[in-house]
Amino acid sequence: MFIFILQIRHMLGGHPELYMFAIYSALIWVLWILKVVLSARYKPYTDTPTVTTSVVVPVVDEPLDLFRDVLQRMVEQRPDEIIVVINGAPNHALEGVCEEFAPAVRWVHTPIPGKRNAVMIGTELSTGDITVLVDSDTVWTENTLSELVKPFADARVGGVTTRQRILEPERSWITRWADWLENSRALYSMPAQSVLGQIGCLPGRTIAFRRSILEKVMDKFMTERFMGVFLEVSDDRTLTNLTLKEGYRTVYQYTSLVYTDAPLQVKKLFKQQLRWARGSQYNTLRMLPWMLGHAPVLAFFFVMDIILPFLLAGVIGGWVYRALTGQGYNLYEGFLAQYGIQVGLAFVLGLMVLSSVISMAIRQMRHLSEKPTDFLRLPAFIIVSTFFLMPIRLIGFFRMGHASGWGTRAGAYAGGAQDDELALEASQPGPTPRIVQAADAAGGPDGDLEVITSMFDSESGGASTGAGGTAVLERTEIAATTRRAAARREPRRAQRRRLNPKAAWPYVIGIAIFAVEAMFIV
Repeated sequence: MFIFILQIRHMLGGHPELYMFAIYSALIWVLWILKVVLSARYKPYTDTPTVTTSVVVPVVDEPLDLFRDVLQRMVEQRPDEIIVVINGAPNHALEGVCEEFAPAVRWVHTPIPGKRNAVMIGTELSTGDITVLVDSDTVWTENTLSELVKPFADARVGGVTTRQRILEPERSWITRWADWLENSRALYSMPAQSVLGQIGCLPGRTIAFRRSILEKVMDKFMTERFMGVFLEVSDDRTLTNLTLKEGYRTVYQYTSLVYTDAPLQVKKLFKQQLRWARGSQYNTLRMLPWMLGHAPVLAFFFVMDIILPFLLAGVIGGWVYRALTGQGYNLYEGFLAQYGIQVGLAFVLGLMVLSSVISMAIRQMRHLSEKPTDFLRLPAFIIVSTFFLMPIRLIGFFRMGHASGWGTRAGAYAGGAQDDELALEASQPGPTPRIVQAADAAGGPDGDLEVITSMFDSESGGASTGAGGTAVLERTEIAATTRRAAARREPRRAQRRRLNPKAAWPYVIGIAIFAVEAMFIV
């Protein structure tokens, strides 16, 4: 704030310099004011629709106690069905946790890793009016589901997301920082976009869509490319884009609260944020033509999300360049002349820190009103948010055209040929995968787990009841679902085996931006 005021005063005084930091700061304040004005109009939905709900939970691996708690809280809220899709390597421990909640929880296994594939399988097996997609480490609170479906009383609403916080944020500085970011998003960005009916990304921890929409857009969800590449990541943003393009509103329900886990190691946090940065910017460019024509405010939000890290990098680069070369106008000369080098420098640094904290406190006043003690952590929050996220956003931009995997979970989608070989194998004609029937209370297992295993209650369409009273899907139905998933993935196989020349475009664009910035460094 202090530097911003000095630079603005200098430019208004008739000097020809155009300060990049002044532009950066002005855009930050414009964004914040716009979010404050829009979000002030936000109100959660209150009408209760008459709809049926299907909860789909893709899972690769989770701590069993956490996964058990996740399912327990879902069961207590009595959705019409809960379908767990275990993808990747067989996981007997997770299967056992699912069986503890049968028949309320039904599960299916697919050897093809990947959340998108699991979402597709779960959607095709679901029967509810509303499909709720839930991450396997997301913990519901009381009335999460009943509040989440309320916006669907409005026929124009196609997708809804929840308010999201981090589990036990006091565990480390990482979880505190992650929870702070989530709360700031929940208090500013999400309600502002929801007022317009155009949330650009419905976060995937818990999101609800009309199943009819998912069925209509599923082929694009599984195959759509940009810059010659298919990205498995950013599935939630992709589904949001497709829902908006179908003409539906995407909204936020503040009264529906969930908690999710956060990485405890910097390396995992880096991979998570890089995955989000790539997916977000990739989808912004893919969605930009539509947003410019139908959602200009949303376009402004997301374009700034790309531009601001480049501006900040240019600001820092300019400071370093001027410090090394001694070029540029010395805005602090008056302070140094009046108070001397040592006292004047301390005075300037003190004003810079104080003004930065006050500036951030103003923009975080809603969060600080909920958690006043975080005011003491503001300097650390500023430093981490600036110097950790900025380079990640830039790396994510440059690597938009690279196919890659999930990055933070062992055994998850890896983005390479190993996953495509499984998809190709599953798509070939051959024997129908064997379905293993649940054993009754007095008996043992009825067979070994093979390609697909599914346990469904007797009310499911196409199910048959076994001797122990637990129904299983018809093997032809589950095999067909698996092969449809594989067939949708198969075209991507050849694409990953050759160099993608379009992946160079982000590098060209990024370097060009830095070159333009270098011309204006003052």
